[in-house]
Amino acid sequence: MSRRSDIEFLSDIQEAVKRIQSYTRDLDYAKFSKDLKTQDAVVRNLEIIGEAVKNISRGLQSKHKEVVWKDLAKVRDKLIHHYFGVNFDIVWNIIEDSLPAISTQIDRILTKDQ
Repeated sequence: MSRRSDIEFLSDIQEAVKRIQSYTRDLDYAKFSKDLKTQDAVVRNLEIIGEAVKNISRGLQSKHKEVVWKDLAKVRDKLIHHYFGVNFDIVWNIIEDSLPAISTQIDRILTKDQ
């Protein structure tokens, strides 16, 4: 089986971001904090983002230092290794504050590198 390309991993990230945004579009934090299914779906997609980041070549990561690659990978590690202690305040802040910028950055990379 051949290794997937950086473009494929970037597309995985973009798809996961879109899913998270779709799941949370009509929610505020109060609703999100009570919606276990949405929490599970968001956490799963954050894990996908982190796993995809870990598979993107160092060359591409070095070329695009504007993306917080290490922080995205750390989120995945914290979710995987501290699953029963997920802080949904932090998850909500990621959804609200970080994902829009990440989406824009990944779009730019995909547009330039395809």
